[in-house]
Amino acid sequence: MQDRAASFRLPTRVQNLLLALFVTVMQVQGTVVRNSGQPEVVLRPLSDLGNLGYLLLIVPGAALVVRRDRPVAVFAVTALSSVVYYGLDFPDGPGWLALFVALYTLTAHGDGHRTLRLAAVGIVVLSAAWLIAASDIEPPAAIGWVYFRIGASVMSAALGESVRARNQIAAQALERAAVAERTRDEEARARVDAERLRIAREVHDTVAHAIAVINVQSGVTAHVFDKRPERARETLEVIEQTSARALAEMRAILDVLRDDNVGDDNVGDDRTAGVGGDTDGRAPNPGPAQIQDLADLARDAGLDLTVDAPPPQQPVPAAVGTAVYRIVQESITNVIRHVGATRVTITVTYGADAVEVGVVDEGRALSATPAVSPLSAPSRGSDRPAQQESRRGYGLAGMRERCRLLGGHLDAGPRPDGGFAVTAWLPLTSTETAAT
Repeated sequence: MQDRAASFRLPTRVQNLLLALFVTVMQVQGTVVRNSGQPEVVLRPLSDLGNLGYLLLIVPGAALVVRRDRPVAVFAVTALSSVVYYGLDFPDGPGWLALFVALYTLTAHGDGHRTLRLAAVGIVVLSAAWLIAASDIEPPAAIGWVYFRIGASVMSAALGESVRARNQIAAQALERAAVAERTRDEEARARVDAERLRIAREVHDTVAHAIAVINVQSGVTAHVFDKRPERARETLEVIEQTSARALAEMRAILDVLRDDNVGDDNVGDDRTAGVGGDTDGRAPNPGPAQIQDLADLARDAGLDLTVDAPPPQQPVPAAVGTAVYRIVQESITNVIRHVGATRVTITVTYGADAVEVGVVDEGRALSATPAVSPLSAPSRGSDRPAQQESRRGYGLAGMRERCRLLGGHLDAGPRPDGGFAVTAWLPLTSTETAAT
């Protein structure tokens, strides 16, 4: 119904034209009718001074055509016409209609304080002019029409100011609603982007680790396939287990993309659960409890690996537990890809308010050992180790980003006595907001 009513609304200029025509006719016709048959009351007829009385009734009404475009000018014309009309003792009548409409328009379409002051000054001047014009009229009659015009002028200005204030409040409410809508959309997009970034990191860590191990094991298989078939069988089994584990983790991660709630307010709610918790039906995120499985795969890949990771005394937030696992995983992946067979020490220390992760390798010290290890065996006709060393991946950047999102920090760099060390510090408190 509102849309139908809006479709029948006349244009603003047509409305103003019809209003001006109506007011003009009412002022002229009403004054003539009111004073007809009473020539003794009329001090000066409308036709006097070259029909000036008619002109002073027509001009204010006609000025209402541009009342919304020029409210101050229209008010000035109507006020001046009223002062001249009653100052020359033309007959009384509804010649105030245009003035009251102009006052309403001035305050309704004005800017508040300035137009209110202008209207107040105009009403004071008009009141003085009306009182002076009524000085030679009998007191009861003078009090009646002067007070009526003053009161009606004040009411017109007040009504216009009320409409202006209401429109301003409505406009501000609409603006706040639009801002709230934009903010809600931006927050939703930010949550979606954060979830996509988390998925990208999980995919990178899972795939990079699995591919690195499979790459090394496939090189070993190609090297010993003819001479040591039993060793080839072992490496193929490791490849099978590694790929199966990677596929399982990939399915768990990519299930998020099929979840209709990705990006809504539930994103990240499982980050406060305990390590290994499964709050949404998907496979749990890996945590410190799975570090030993990583160590077993790394030993199969030729690393001499020592793990010092006692279980935590209290539950660890899932986001922190996953970050610990991924940092260890990425560090081992980097050792496999860039160093080869070496000695690696992994430590996980839980404090009262933080967990510290350390992964230290001793460099290429073990690469010269005569034993055939999966990492020391080159593939046929390939300079793969040299190519791997020349590449720069996103592993360290991803680990730093994980720590930063959780409010922690990560240090990584060569050791003075050889090798490489990665040390991460992750807070156990206030991780909820940081993780999102």
